Amino acid sequence: MSVRPASAADIPAMLAIYQPYVANTTYSFEYTGPTLEEFTERFYQYTVKYPWLVWEENGEVTGYAYASPMAVRLSYQWSADASIYIREDCHGTGIGRALYTALEEELQQLGYHNIIAIITEENSGSRAFHEKMGYEHIMDLPHIGFKFGRWLGISYYCKRIAEGNPTASPEHWNPASWKTE
Repeated sequence: MSVRPASAADIPAMLAIYQPYVANTTYSFEYTGPTLEEFTERFYQYTVKYPWLVWEENGEVTGYAYASPMAVRLSYQWSADASIYIREDCHGTGIGRALYTALEEELQQLGYHNIIAIITEENSGSRAFHEKMGYEHIMDLPHIGFKFGRWLGISYYCKRIAEGNPTASPEHWNPASWKTE
């Protein structure tokens, strides 16, 4: 059992974990799950600068967490948007805490100062998880997304992982230099 950097070989497993969230919940605002090609493109687009981590147990990926841009303007470069998806039969096993802790540590080492989590209003489990992980509820945006025939709101959660003024732009993530201890 371990957290490690995600690789291209993990893309099908991560997509399989993500697809039920799209198809069966309002936790993702996507209407249809991405194709393998689209998900692969997303992976390569984000991992240029942001970490993607997987939880592997007995050779099988059962969860993943990743960071992506919080916003596109240069002034936002010290903040990252974090997401986590755990296979349904693995909820409540500590995988999420292990993945998020590793993701937060990696983002801090790379020079990021803030982590944002955007959570749909119906995802009470994710709200509770983020609060336990030290994220502060910042604001709600009601009726911002429409899925499954109804309007849904989102909540922004934030965790400050570094203090002071940045001395440089965040470094690019290099999975080859990731330390497993």
